[in-house]
Amino acid sequence: MEPLLQKLYKDTVRDALKAQLALENVHQVPKLEKIVLNCSVGSQGERKQAIEDAVNEVTLITGQKPVITLSKKAIANFKLREGEAVGVKVTLRGTRMYDFLMRLVKTAIPRIRDFRGVAPKAFDGRGNYTLGINDQSIFPEIELDKVKRTLGFDITFVTSTNSDDHARELLRALGMPFRGKTAVNKAGETTEAAA
Repeated sequence: MEPLLQKLYKDTVRDALKAQLALENVHQVPKLEKIVLNCSVGSQGERKQAIEDAVNEVTLITGQKPVITLSKKAIANFKLREGEAVGVKVTLRGTRMYDFLMRLVKTAIPRIRDFRGVAPKAFDGRGNYTLGINDQSIFPEIELDKVKRTLGFDITFVTSTNSDDHARELLRALGMPFRGKTAVNKAGETTEAAA
């Protein structure tokens, strides 16, 4: 079955973006190509156990088993040997990508404490957006009693466009809550806020 977000993109978002960005061809409309979730365990004492926990938790969150990433060179100060496991990463495409994005935007991000929107300027200049998450407990799939260590993630949204502005509009249309645009003041009136 087609995910709701994918259906929304095909039915309404694509045409709306084509008109908004004044594009001539429907194939020029930006689309989400993949989501890459990257988690590093860093210099934790029991690195082997930390990697195992990271694999289990990332599998729970994404529904796909991650790949273990290895260090490319030895760094004595970090007690790190070449070829040692340092983190995990998973690349989501298609149905899983849209399902993950829906869960991230609708359930996980609103659970962040004192959340006021994600940074609208974290684009890389080529239309890709990276979102950092400090704690895996915002995802409802994680049982808080079983969390042994805090894991942080980098979630990169790779789009088909090279323009940051086009990618920002695409992600905004898919529900990404960027900081700025509009804000509600104490009187309950909507005002323009600085991005």
